[in-house]
Amino acid sequence: MKKIVSSIFVACFGGVIALAGYQFLNGKKGTANQLTNPQNSSVYKLVNYSGSASAGTMNDFTMAAEKSVNAVVHIKTVSEHVNNLSYDPFAELFFGQQKRQQTYVQQGSGSGVIISEDGYIVTNNHVISGSDKIEVVLNDRRTYEAEIIGADASTDVALIKIKEKNLPFMAYGNSDGVRVGEWVLAVGNPFNLNSTVTAGIISAKGRNNILNGNKRPIESFIQTDAAVNPGNSGGALVNTDGELIGINTAIASNNGSYQGYSFAVPVNIVKKVVSDMVEFGTVQRAYIGVSIQDIDAKFAADRKLKQLTGVYVNGLTSGGSAEEAGIEEGDVITSIQDIAISSVSELQEQISRYRPGDKINVNVMRNNKTVTVPVVLKTLNNTTNLVKKTEIVKTNILGAEFQDLSLDELEAMKVENGVRIQKINPGKLAQTGIQPGFIITHIDKKKMNSSVQMKERLEKSGPILIEGFYTNGMRASYSFSL
Repeated sequence: MKKIVSSIFVACFGGVIALAGYQFLNGKKGTANQLTNPQNSSVYKLVNYSGSASAGTMNDFTMAAEKSVNAVVHIKTVSEHVNNLSYDPFAELFFGQQKRQQTYVQQGSGSGVIISEDGYIVTNNHVISGSDKIEVVLNDRRTYEAEIIGADASTDVALIKIKEKNLPFMAYGNSDGVRVGEWVLAVGNPFNLNSTVTAGIISAKGRNNILNGNKRPIESFIQTDAAVNPGNSGGALVNTDGELIGINTAIASNNGSYQGYSFAVPVNIVKKVVSDMVEFGTVQRAYIGVSIQDIDAKFAADRKLKQLTGVYVNGLTSGGSAEEAGIEEGDVITSIQDIAISSVSELQEQISRYRPGDKINVNVMRNNKTVTVPVVLKTLNNTTNLVKKTEIVKTNILGAEFQDLSLDELEAMKVENGVRIQKINPGKLAQTGIQPGFIITHIDKKKMNSSVQMKERLEKSGPILIEGFYTNGMRASYSFSL
């Protein structure tokens, strides 16, 4: 009996061991299958999975294109110019009086973006600068003549308006929120090809040194690889929600056509410029009053700085906002209104959003400690006064238009006074050989501070002596009789 019971016990124990071993091995095999075939398990998800979009529509831009294409217009400009022909006294002696002036018409083309249902349109300053006539063609082929509300060379932004209601318009996006690698569309009229849409990504932010011909540019461009060509200037840079995030302005090119990179003014700068133009007719420019530079590893080592972020203050404007607020040379500006600053262009972009008299909080790193400094922004001549719109005065006798210079322009040219010749038509001035863009500083040795003052002087008869300079530095004088 003992042998029988022992045999049964051993058999049962062996069966239990065998069953447990089978379950263990089978479990390991199931785990191995699960790991080598993740597609069979709901635990694993594709990292780009979206519950609101199927795999076939992830890069579908049709909605954004439909929302934007009707709000982008074709802008055609016409400007008249006068050339003074060389004078040949021998030809007049034998053939009579010769024609001394030649008028020719120059046409241009660009794009614009409707930003309100009552006809306000944003474009580039260089698209409409010097134009005598601006024609706007909508996507549905309706045509209107536009008037200039305001233009700003520093940001290359201009605002024009047509007389119409219930127009399709584009909503503002937030250019601060765009990220490198994000999909965007460029909408415009390249080479007069109406309503063209191209796609690309945000390649970089905060690009500067694009508007090289400008004396005091405000640059923090969005760089993209969406195809932009001549005629796209003033068109829309659009995110995938169909919102305006920039105004296409320039391209990097050796031949004048697209070669891979384009640049757009961020819409947050555009919004402020447009708001000023609508309310004041000109841009209210604020300054913080510092001389700054970017920080790299070598500069940080030389100045014993512990971080590479921010911009270094290496000078202060006497009586300026920063000096008055207590910012010091050697400070590192790290943020404006809690928005991080890492380059000179980013600081310019943030300051450009404010008006003289606005109070902002500036965070600076001083002696390796963060200090918050409240700063009241000022104008270039250290006041908080808002500026008035510069006047354009027309004179029929002289056949010219004159425009007052802003404080920014006077400071950039390093002069105390002056009035610009905006346009020249056939008349007394054109006969002297003077060219548009000439800055008149004196008439009959008297300083000219405004176009109204100059017009009053030119309404008197007698000999006139005009003195001044061109923006390339050449000084000149012209004389004639009224």
